[in-house]
Amino acid sequence: MKLAALFTGGKDSTYAIYLAKQQGHEVVGLITIKSENPYSYMFHTPAIELTALQAEALGLPLITGFTKGKKEEELVDLEKVIKKAKKELNFEGLITGALFSEYQSSRIMKIAQKLGVEVVSPLWHKPQEKEMQELLDLGFKFILTAVAAEGLTKDWLGKVITKEDFAKLKQLNKKIGFHLSFEGGEAESLVLDCPLFKQKLIIEKFTVKEENKYTARLIVKKARLEEK
Repeated sequence: MKLAALFTGGKDSTYAIYLAKQQGHEVVGLITIKSENPYSYMFHTPAIELTALQAEALGLPLITGFTKGKKEEELVDLEKVIKKAKKELNFEGLITGALFSEYQSSRIMKIAQKLGVEVVSPLWHKPQEKEMQELLDLGFKFILTAVAAEGLTKDWLGKVITKEDFAKLKQLNKKIGFHLSFEGGEAESLVLDCPLFKQKLIIEKFTVKEENKYTARLIVKKARLEEK
């Protein structure tokens, strides 16, 4: 099928594109929503502006929509941008990076049915530890751009997650019990490089905005693409 991906620039939406291509689908473009509400119920917000560079690295067109991020109202904005993208990209289905979130997946499914497109969710119900292990084994390079869970401090921000870091996360998971893949909002990620990227993303300058010991966000000031 010809598919467009709901794309945040994070590990899940990027890995979902990778898996969809592995399944033989043709990925024709990306759809990103930029929310004015940093605590949006539906949409990823940290470093979302970097999806333009990532789209270039992927060699795919990017359709961007905007929302004020009000609960449920933001779904109307999502429908508008999917409708626009369908007209421009002529796709048959949508890729999502959802793992277990019924809140997000049920709402996307409803919009997709209304617009006559299928939903492809390659990560749906994939064990969280397995997903993280696969990402690392495949050479996905990603950083955390936000943390919001006990045990995750600002020190986690901006560093490429290694297998050693993953071992630490598993220990924290056993102790505290957060989602290992962060789908509960414990953290947000940004992919710098992966097998699909023709160029890699370099973060040249950033600051950290800390709300408290376990809540902080990376603010990217300068970024660019570099040849691999």
